[in-house]
Amino acid sequence: MKRQRSIEIINLFDLLSEESMFTILDLLHQNPLDKKSFSLVCKSFYNIESKHRRVLKPLRQEHLLRILNRYPNVNHIDLTLCPRVNDSSLEIVAKKCRKELRSIDLSRSPFFSGGGLLSLAENCKNLVEIDLSNSTELRDSAMGSIAEAKNLEKLWLGRCKQITDMGVGCIAVRCKKLRLLCLKWCMGVGDLGVELIAVKCKEIRYLDLSYLPITNECLSSVLKLQYLEDLILEGCFCIDDYNHADIEHRCKSLKSFDMSNCHNISHVGLSSLIGAAESLQQLTLGYGSPVTVSLVGSLQKLSVLQSIRLDGGVVTCDV
Repeated sequence: MKRQRSIEIINLFDLLSEESMFTILDLLHQNPLDKKSFSLVCKSFYNIESKHRRVLKPLRQEHLLRILNRYPNVNHIDLTLCPRVNDSSLEIVAKKCRKELRSIDLSRSPFFSGGGLLSLAENCKNLVEIDLSNSTELRDSAMGSIAEAKNLEKLWLGRCKQITDMGVGCIAVRCKKLRLLCLKWCMGVGDLGVELIAVKCKEIRYLDLSYLPITNECLSSVLKLQYLEDLILEGCFCIDDYNHADIEHRCKSLKSFDMSNCHNISHVGLSSLIGAAESLQQLTLGYGSPVTVSLVGSLQKLSVLQSIRLDGGVVTCDV
């Protein structure tokens, strides 16, 4: 009897380079289940998908260690679906991700402290973005831990109500590469903290100071920021018309300006603030002072202005 020839089965995908497989995976971005299906085809696809994944949004922190072992190249971790993230969880992330991690979102958990943040800052040297919004229990000591992340470029601290000027000062002194900072509803931060940010963090592009108890005193330093493009002063009730003359011609880089809900500043102060903002494209003045002829005259000088929001505002009949 003749021997039957053994047929060798060749997997054509083995002929493709890893970069080519990554390109295929890049195209499977519309439905997250597509990549999961891809990984279930065979062991080689499973391993390729593990190496390719860069963004991780786990459902439970109990499985964090196993997940990070599978995905070694993750650079962004979104923990908003894990409301009970604690210091132990952050230490796992810090030890597993190290230099790979660039961004982490912790905006839905109040159970971690400065210890966990310090572990992140010391181990993840390439960390550039961190969202700590709604961390109402964090204090100034935790800001000292965050300040160890000296390459930080974007920091969200919305509703961190126990932070004071001292904590913001720690960040200002050490995180000089900051480009985005959100301090919305940080009620313990005043003129001193904002002025320290303006003086020390010269690279700031986006600054949200909504509902802070700040006055005109710190605005002069803020509007000296050479690269500032987006400034939000919504609900800053202590800002008024007094002493704005000396800050004219200092906000030429500003592209978006929000002064909605600022009830103590009239068209006189607004005209002084925006009069020299020659790059201004978007202006929000909702629920504030009436729009007068004088203010309209100032707006006409803004040659690149594209949109104005006047929600709930009063427009005088003369306009």
